[in-house]
Amino acid sequence: MPQSSARTDVTRSAVLAHIGAHGATSRADLARELGVSPALITQHSRQLIADGLLEEQEYRPSQGGRPARLLGLVSDSGRAVGVKVVADHVAMVESGIDGTVVRAATEPFDAAADTAVARLAALLRAFIAGGDDTPLLGVGVGVPGSVDEQHVGTVDSTQLGWARVPLGEMLRRELDLPVLVENNVNALTMAEALYGQARGHDDVLVVTIGTGVGAGLLSEGGLLRGHAGGAGDLGHIPVEENGPLCQCGARGCLEALIGQDALLAQAREQGLIGHQGGTTALRALAEEGEPAAQQLYSTAGHLLGRAIAGVVNVLDPEMVIVLGEGVEAWNHWSFGFEPALRAALVPRKRSIQVAVETWQDDRWAQGAAALVLSSPYDAHGRSGDQGRLVRERLTLAHRADDGAST
Repeated sequence: MPQSSARTDVTRSAVLAHIGAHGATSRADLARELGVSPALITQHSRQLIADGLLEEQEYRPSQGGRPARLLGLVSDSGRAVGVKVVADHVAMVESGIDGTVVRAATEPFDAAADTAVARLAALLRAFIAGGDDTPLLGVGVGVPGSVDEQHVGTVDSTQLGWARVPLGEMLRRELDLPVLVENNVNALTMAEALYGQARGHDDVLVVTIGTGVGAGLLSEGGLLRGHAGGAGDLGHIPVEENGPLCQCGARGCLEALIGQDALLAQAREQGLIGHQGGTTALRALAEEGEPAAQQLYSTAGHLLGRAIAGVVNVLDPEMVIVLGEGVEAWNHWSFGFEPALRAALVPRKRSIQVAVETWQDDRWAQGAAALVLSSPYDAHGRSGDQGRLVRERLTLAHRADDGAST
């Protein structure tokens, strides 16, 4: 009996995972894609509709026979709050279950303060209180660092100055809500899988450039986290043996050469910008045709392209997505990036698609919210007991709505 129950849970999650990744689909297509019987899909879809997780949508035209009725996710079943934590501020969003950002806020924050977690909890409480009556499913938190497990949420972060901080446990106690914690690039990768260009693809490399350099990898439809949640630390690939000191303590890391601070330091050394000059000033110089500024970006693109080529050669993703604050100057990065990437790839991978996405400031926090919103169709069990609590809240909210409408 326990084995049968476990199989039921896995299959239900697999149904939701497939629809979450690929969009509305028919029962027949689900059965074929998941390799189970149509009768089993009918059984599970009936229960998922009753639980408020799926809904029947429009008919799809058929080549012959009866039109197929599509199954899709219920779009107004709940909401989630996502927060991106950095050293000096936090960005928060509220998202609907379809990923649409309803509202957003940014607040100052001091990660080094002794009361940092209490301050974060207070900011989240105030933000949550400003929402409407749509059921809140949980809170997702994205941090720059390693996280042991999403549902545990113990954080190690050199950028925040945190070592073994039990962030998930502390926030759950303060907020009395399900809380999922993840590396911020991994969270962003989940958002890409659910709502972005990675949707419908099982193997995707997501690269972020900006303050740091990070990567998230979808492998066979699941997030590759590594042994201790630290997979994807692209910025710490060693590039130059005696290069500049990186914040991690090593020398010559990719991030120490092409991260935002590194580019600004090089620009100041060359006299391109003053001590107070920032990325806007440097980008403006490149736009105006300043050769040294353009070369700085091109060199950064060259190093990034070679690093990504190494990852692609090893892990063999279907596509690469590049995003982050740094893409605002991508037209200058690309001069060095494209030739370096293609030249360093093995021949059969040189045609890999590279998609560069326009950056939006609240995208990181939306990624954190996606940790919660992906829980109802977590076929890999990554969200643990917190995912189970999210699913229970979603089901209870649907039943409460049904009771109110009768």
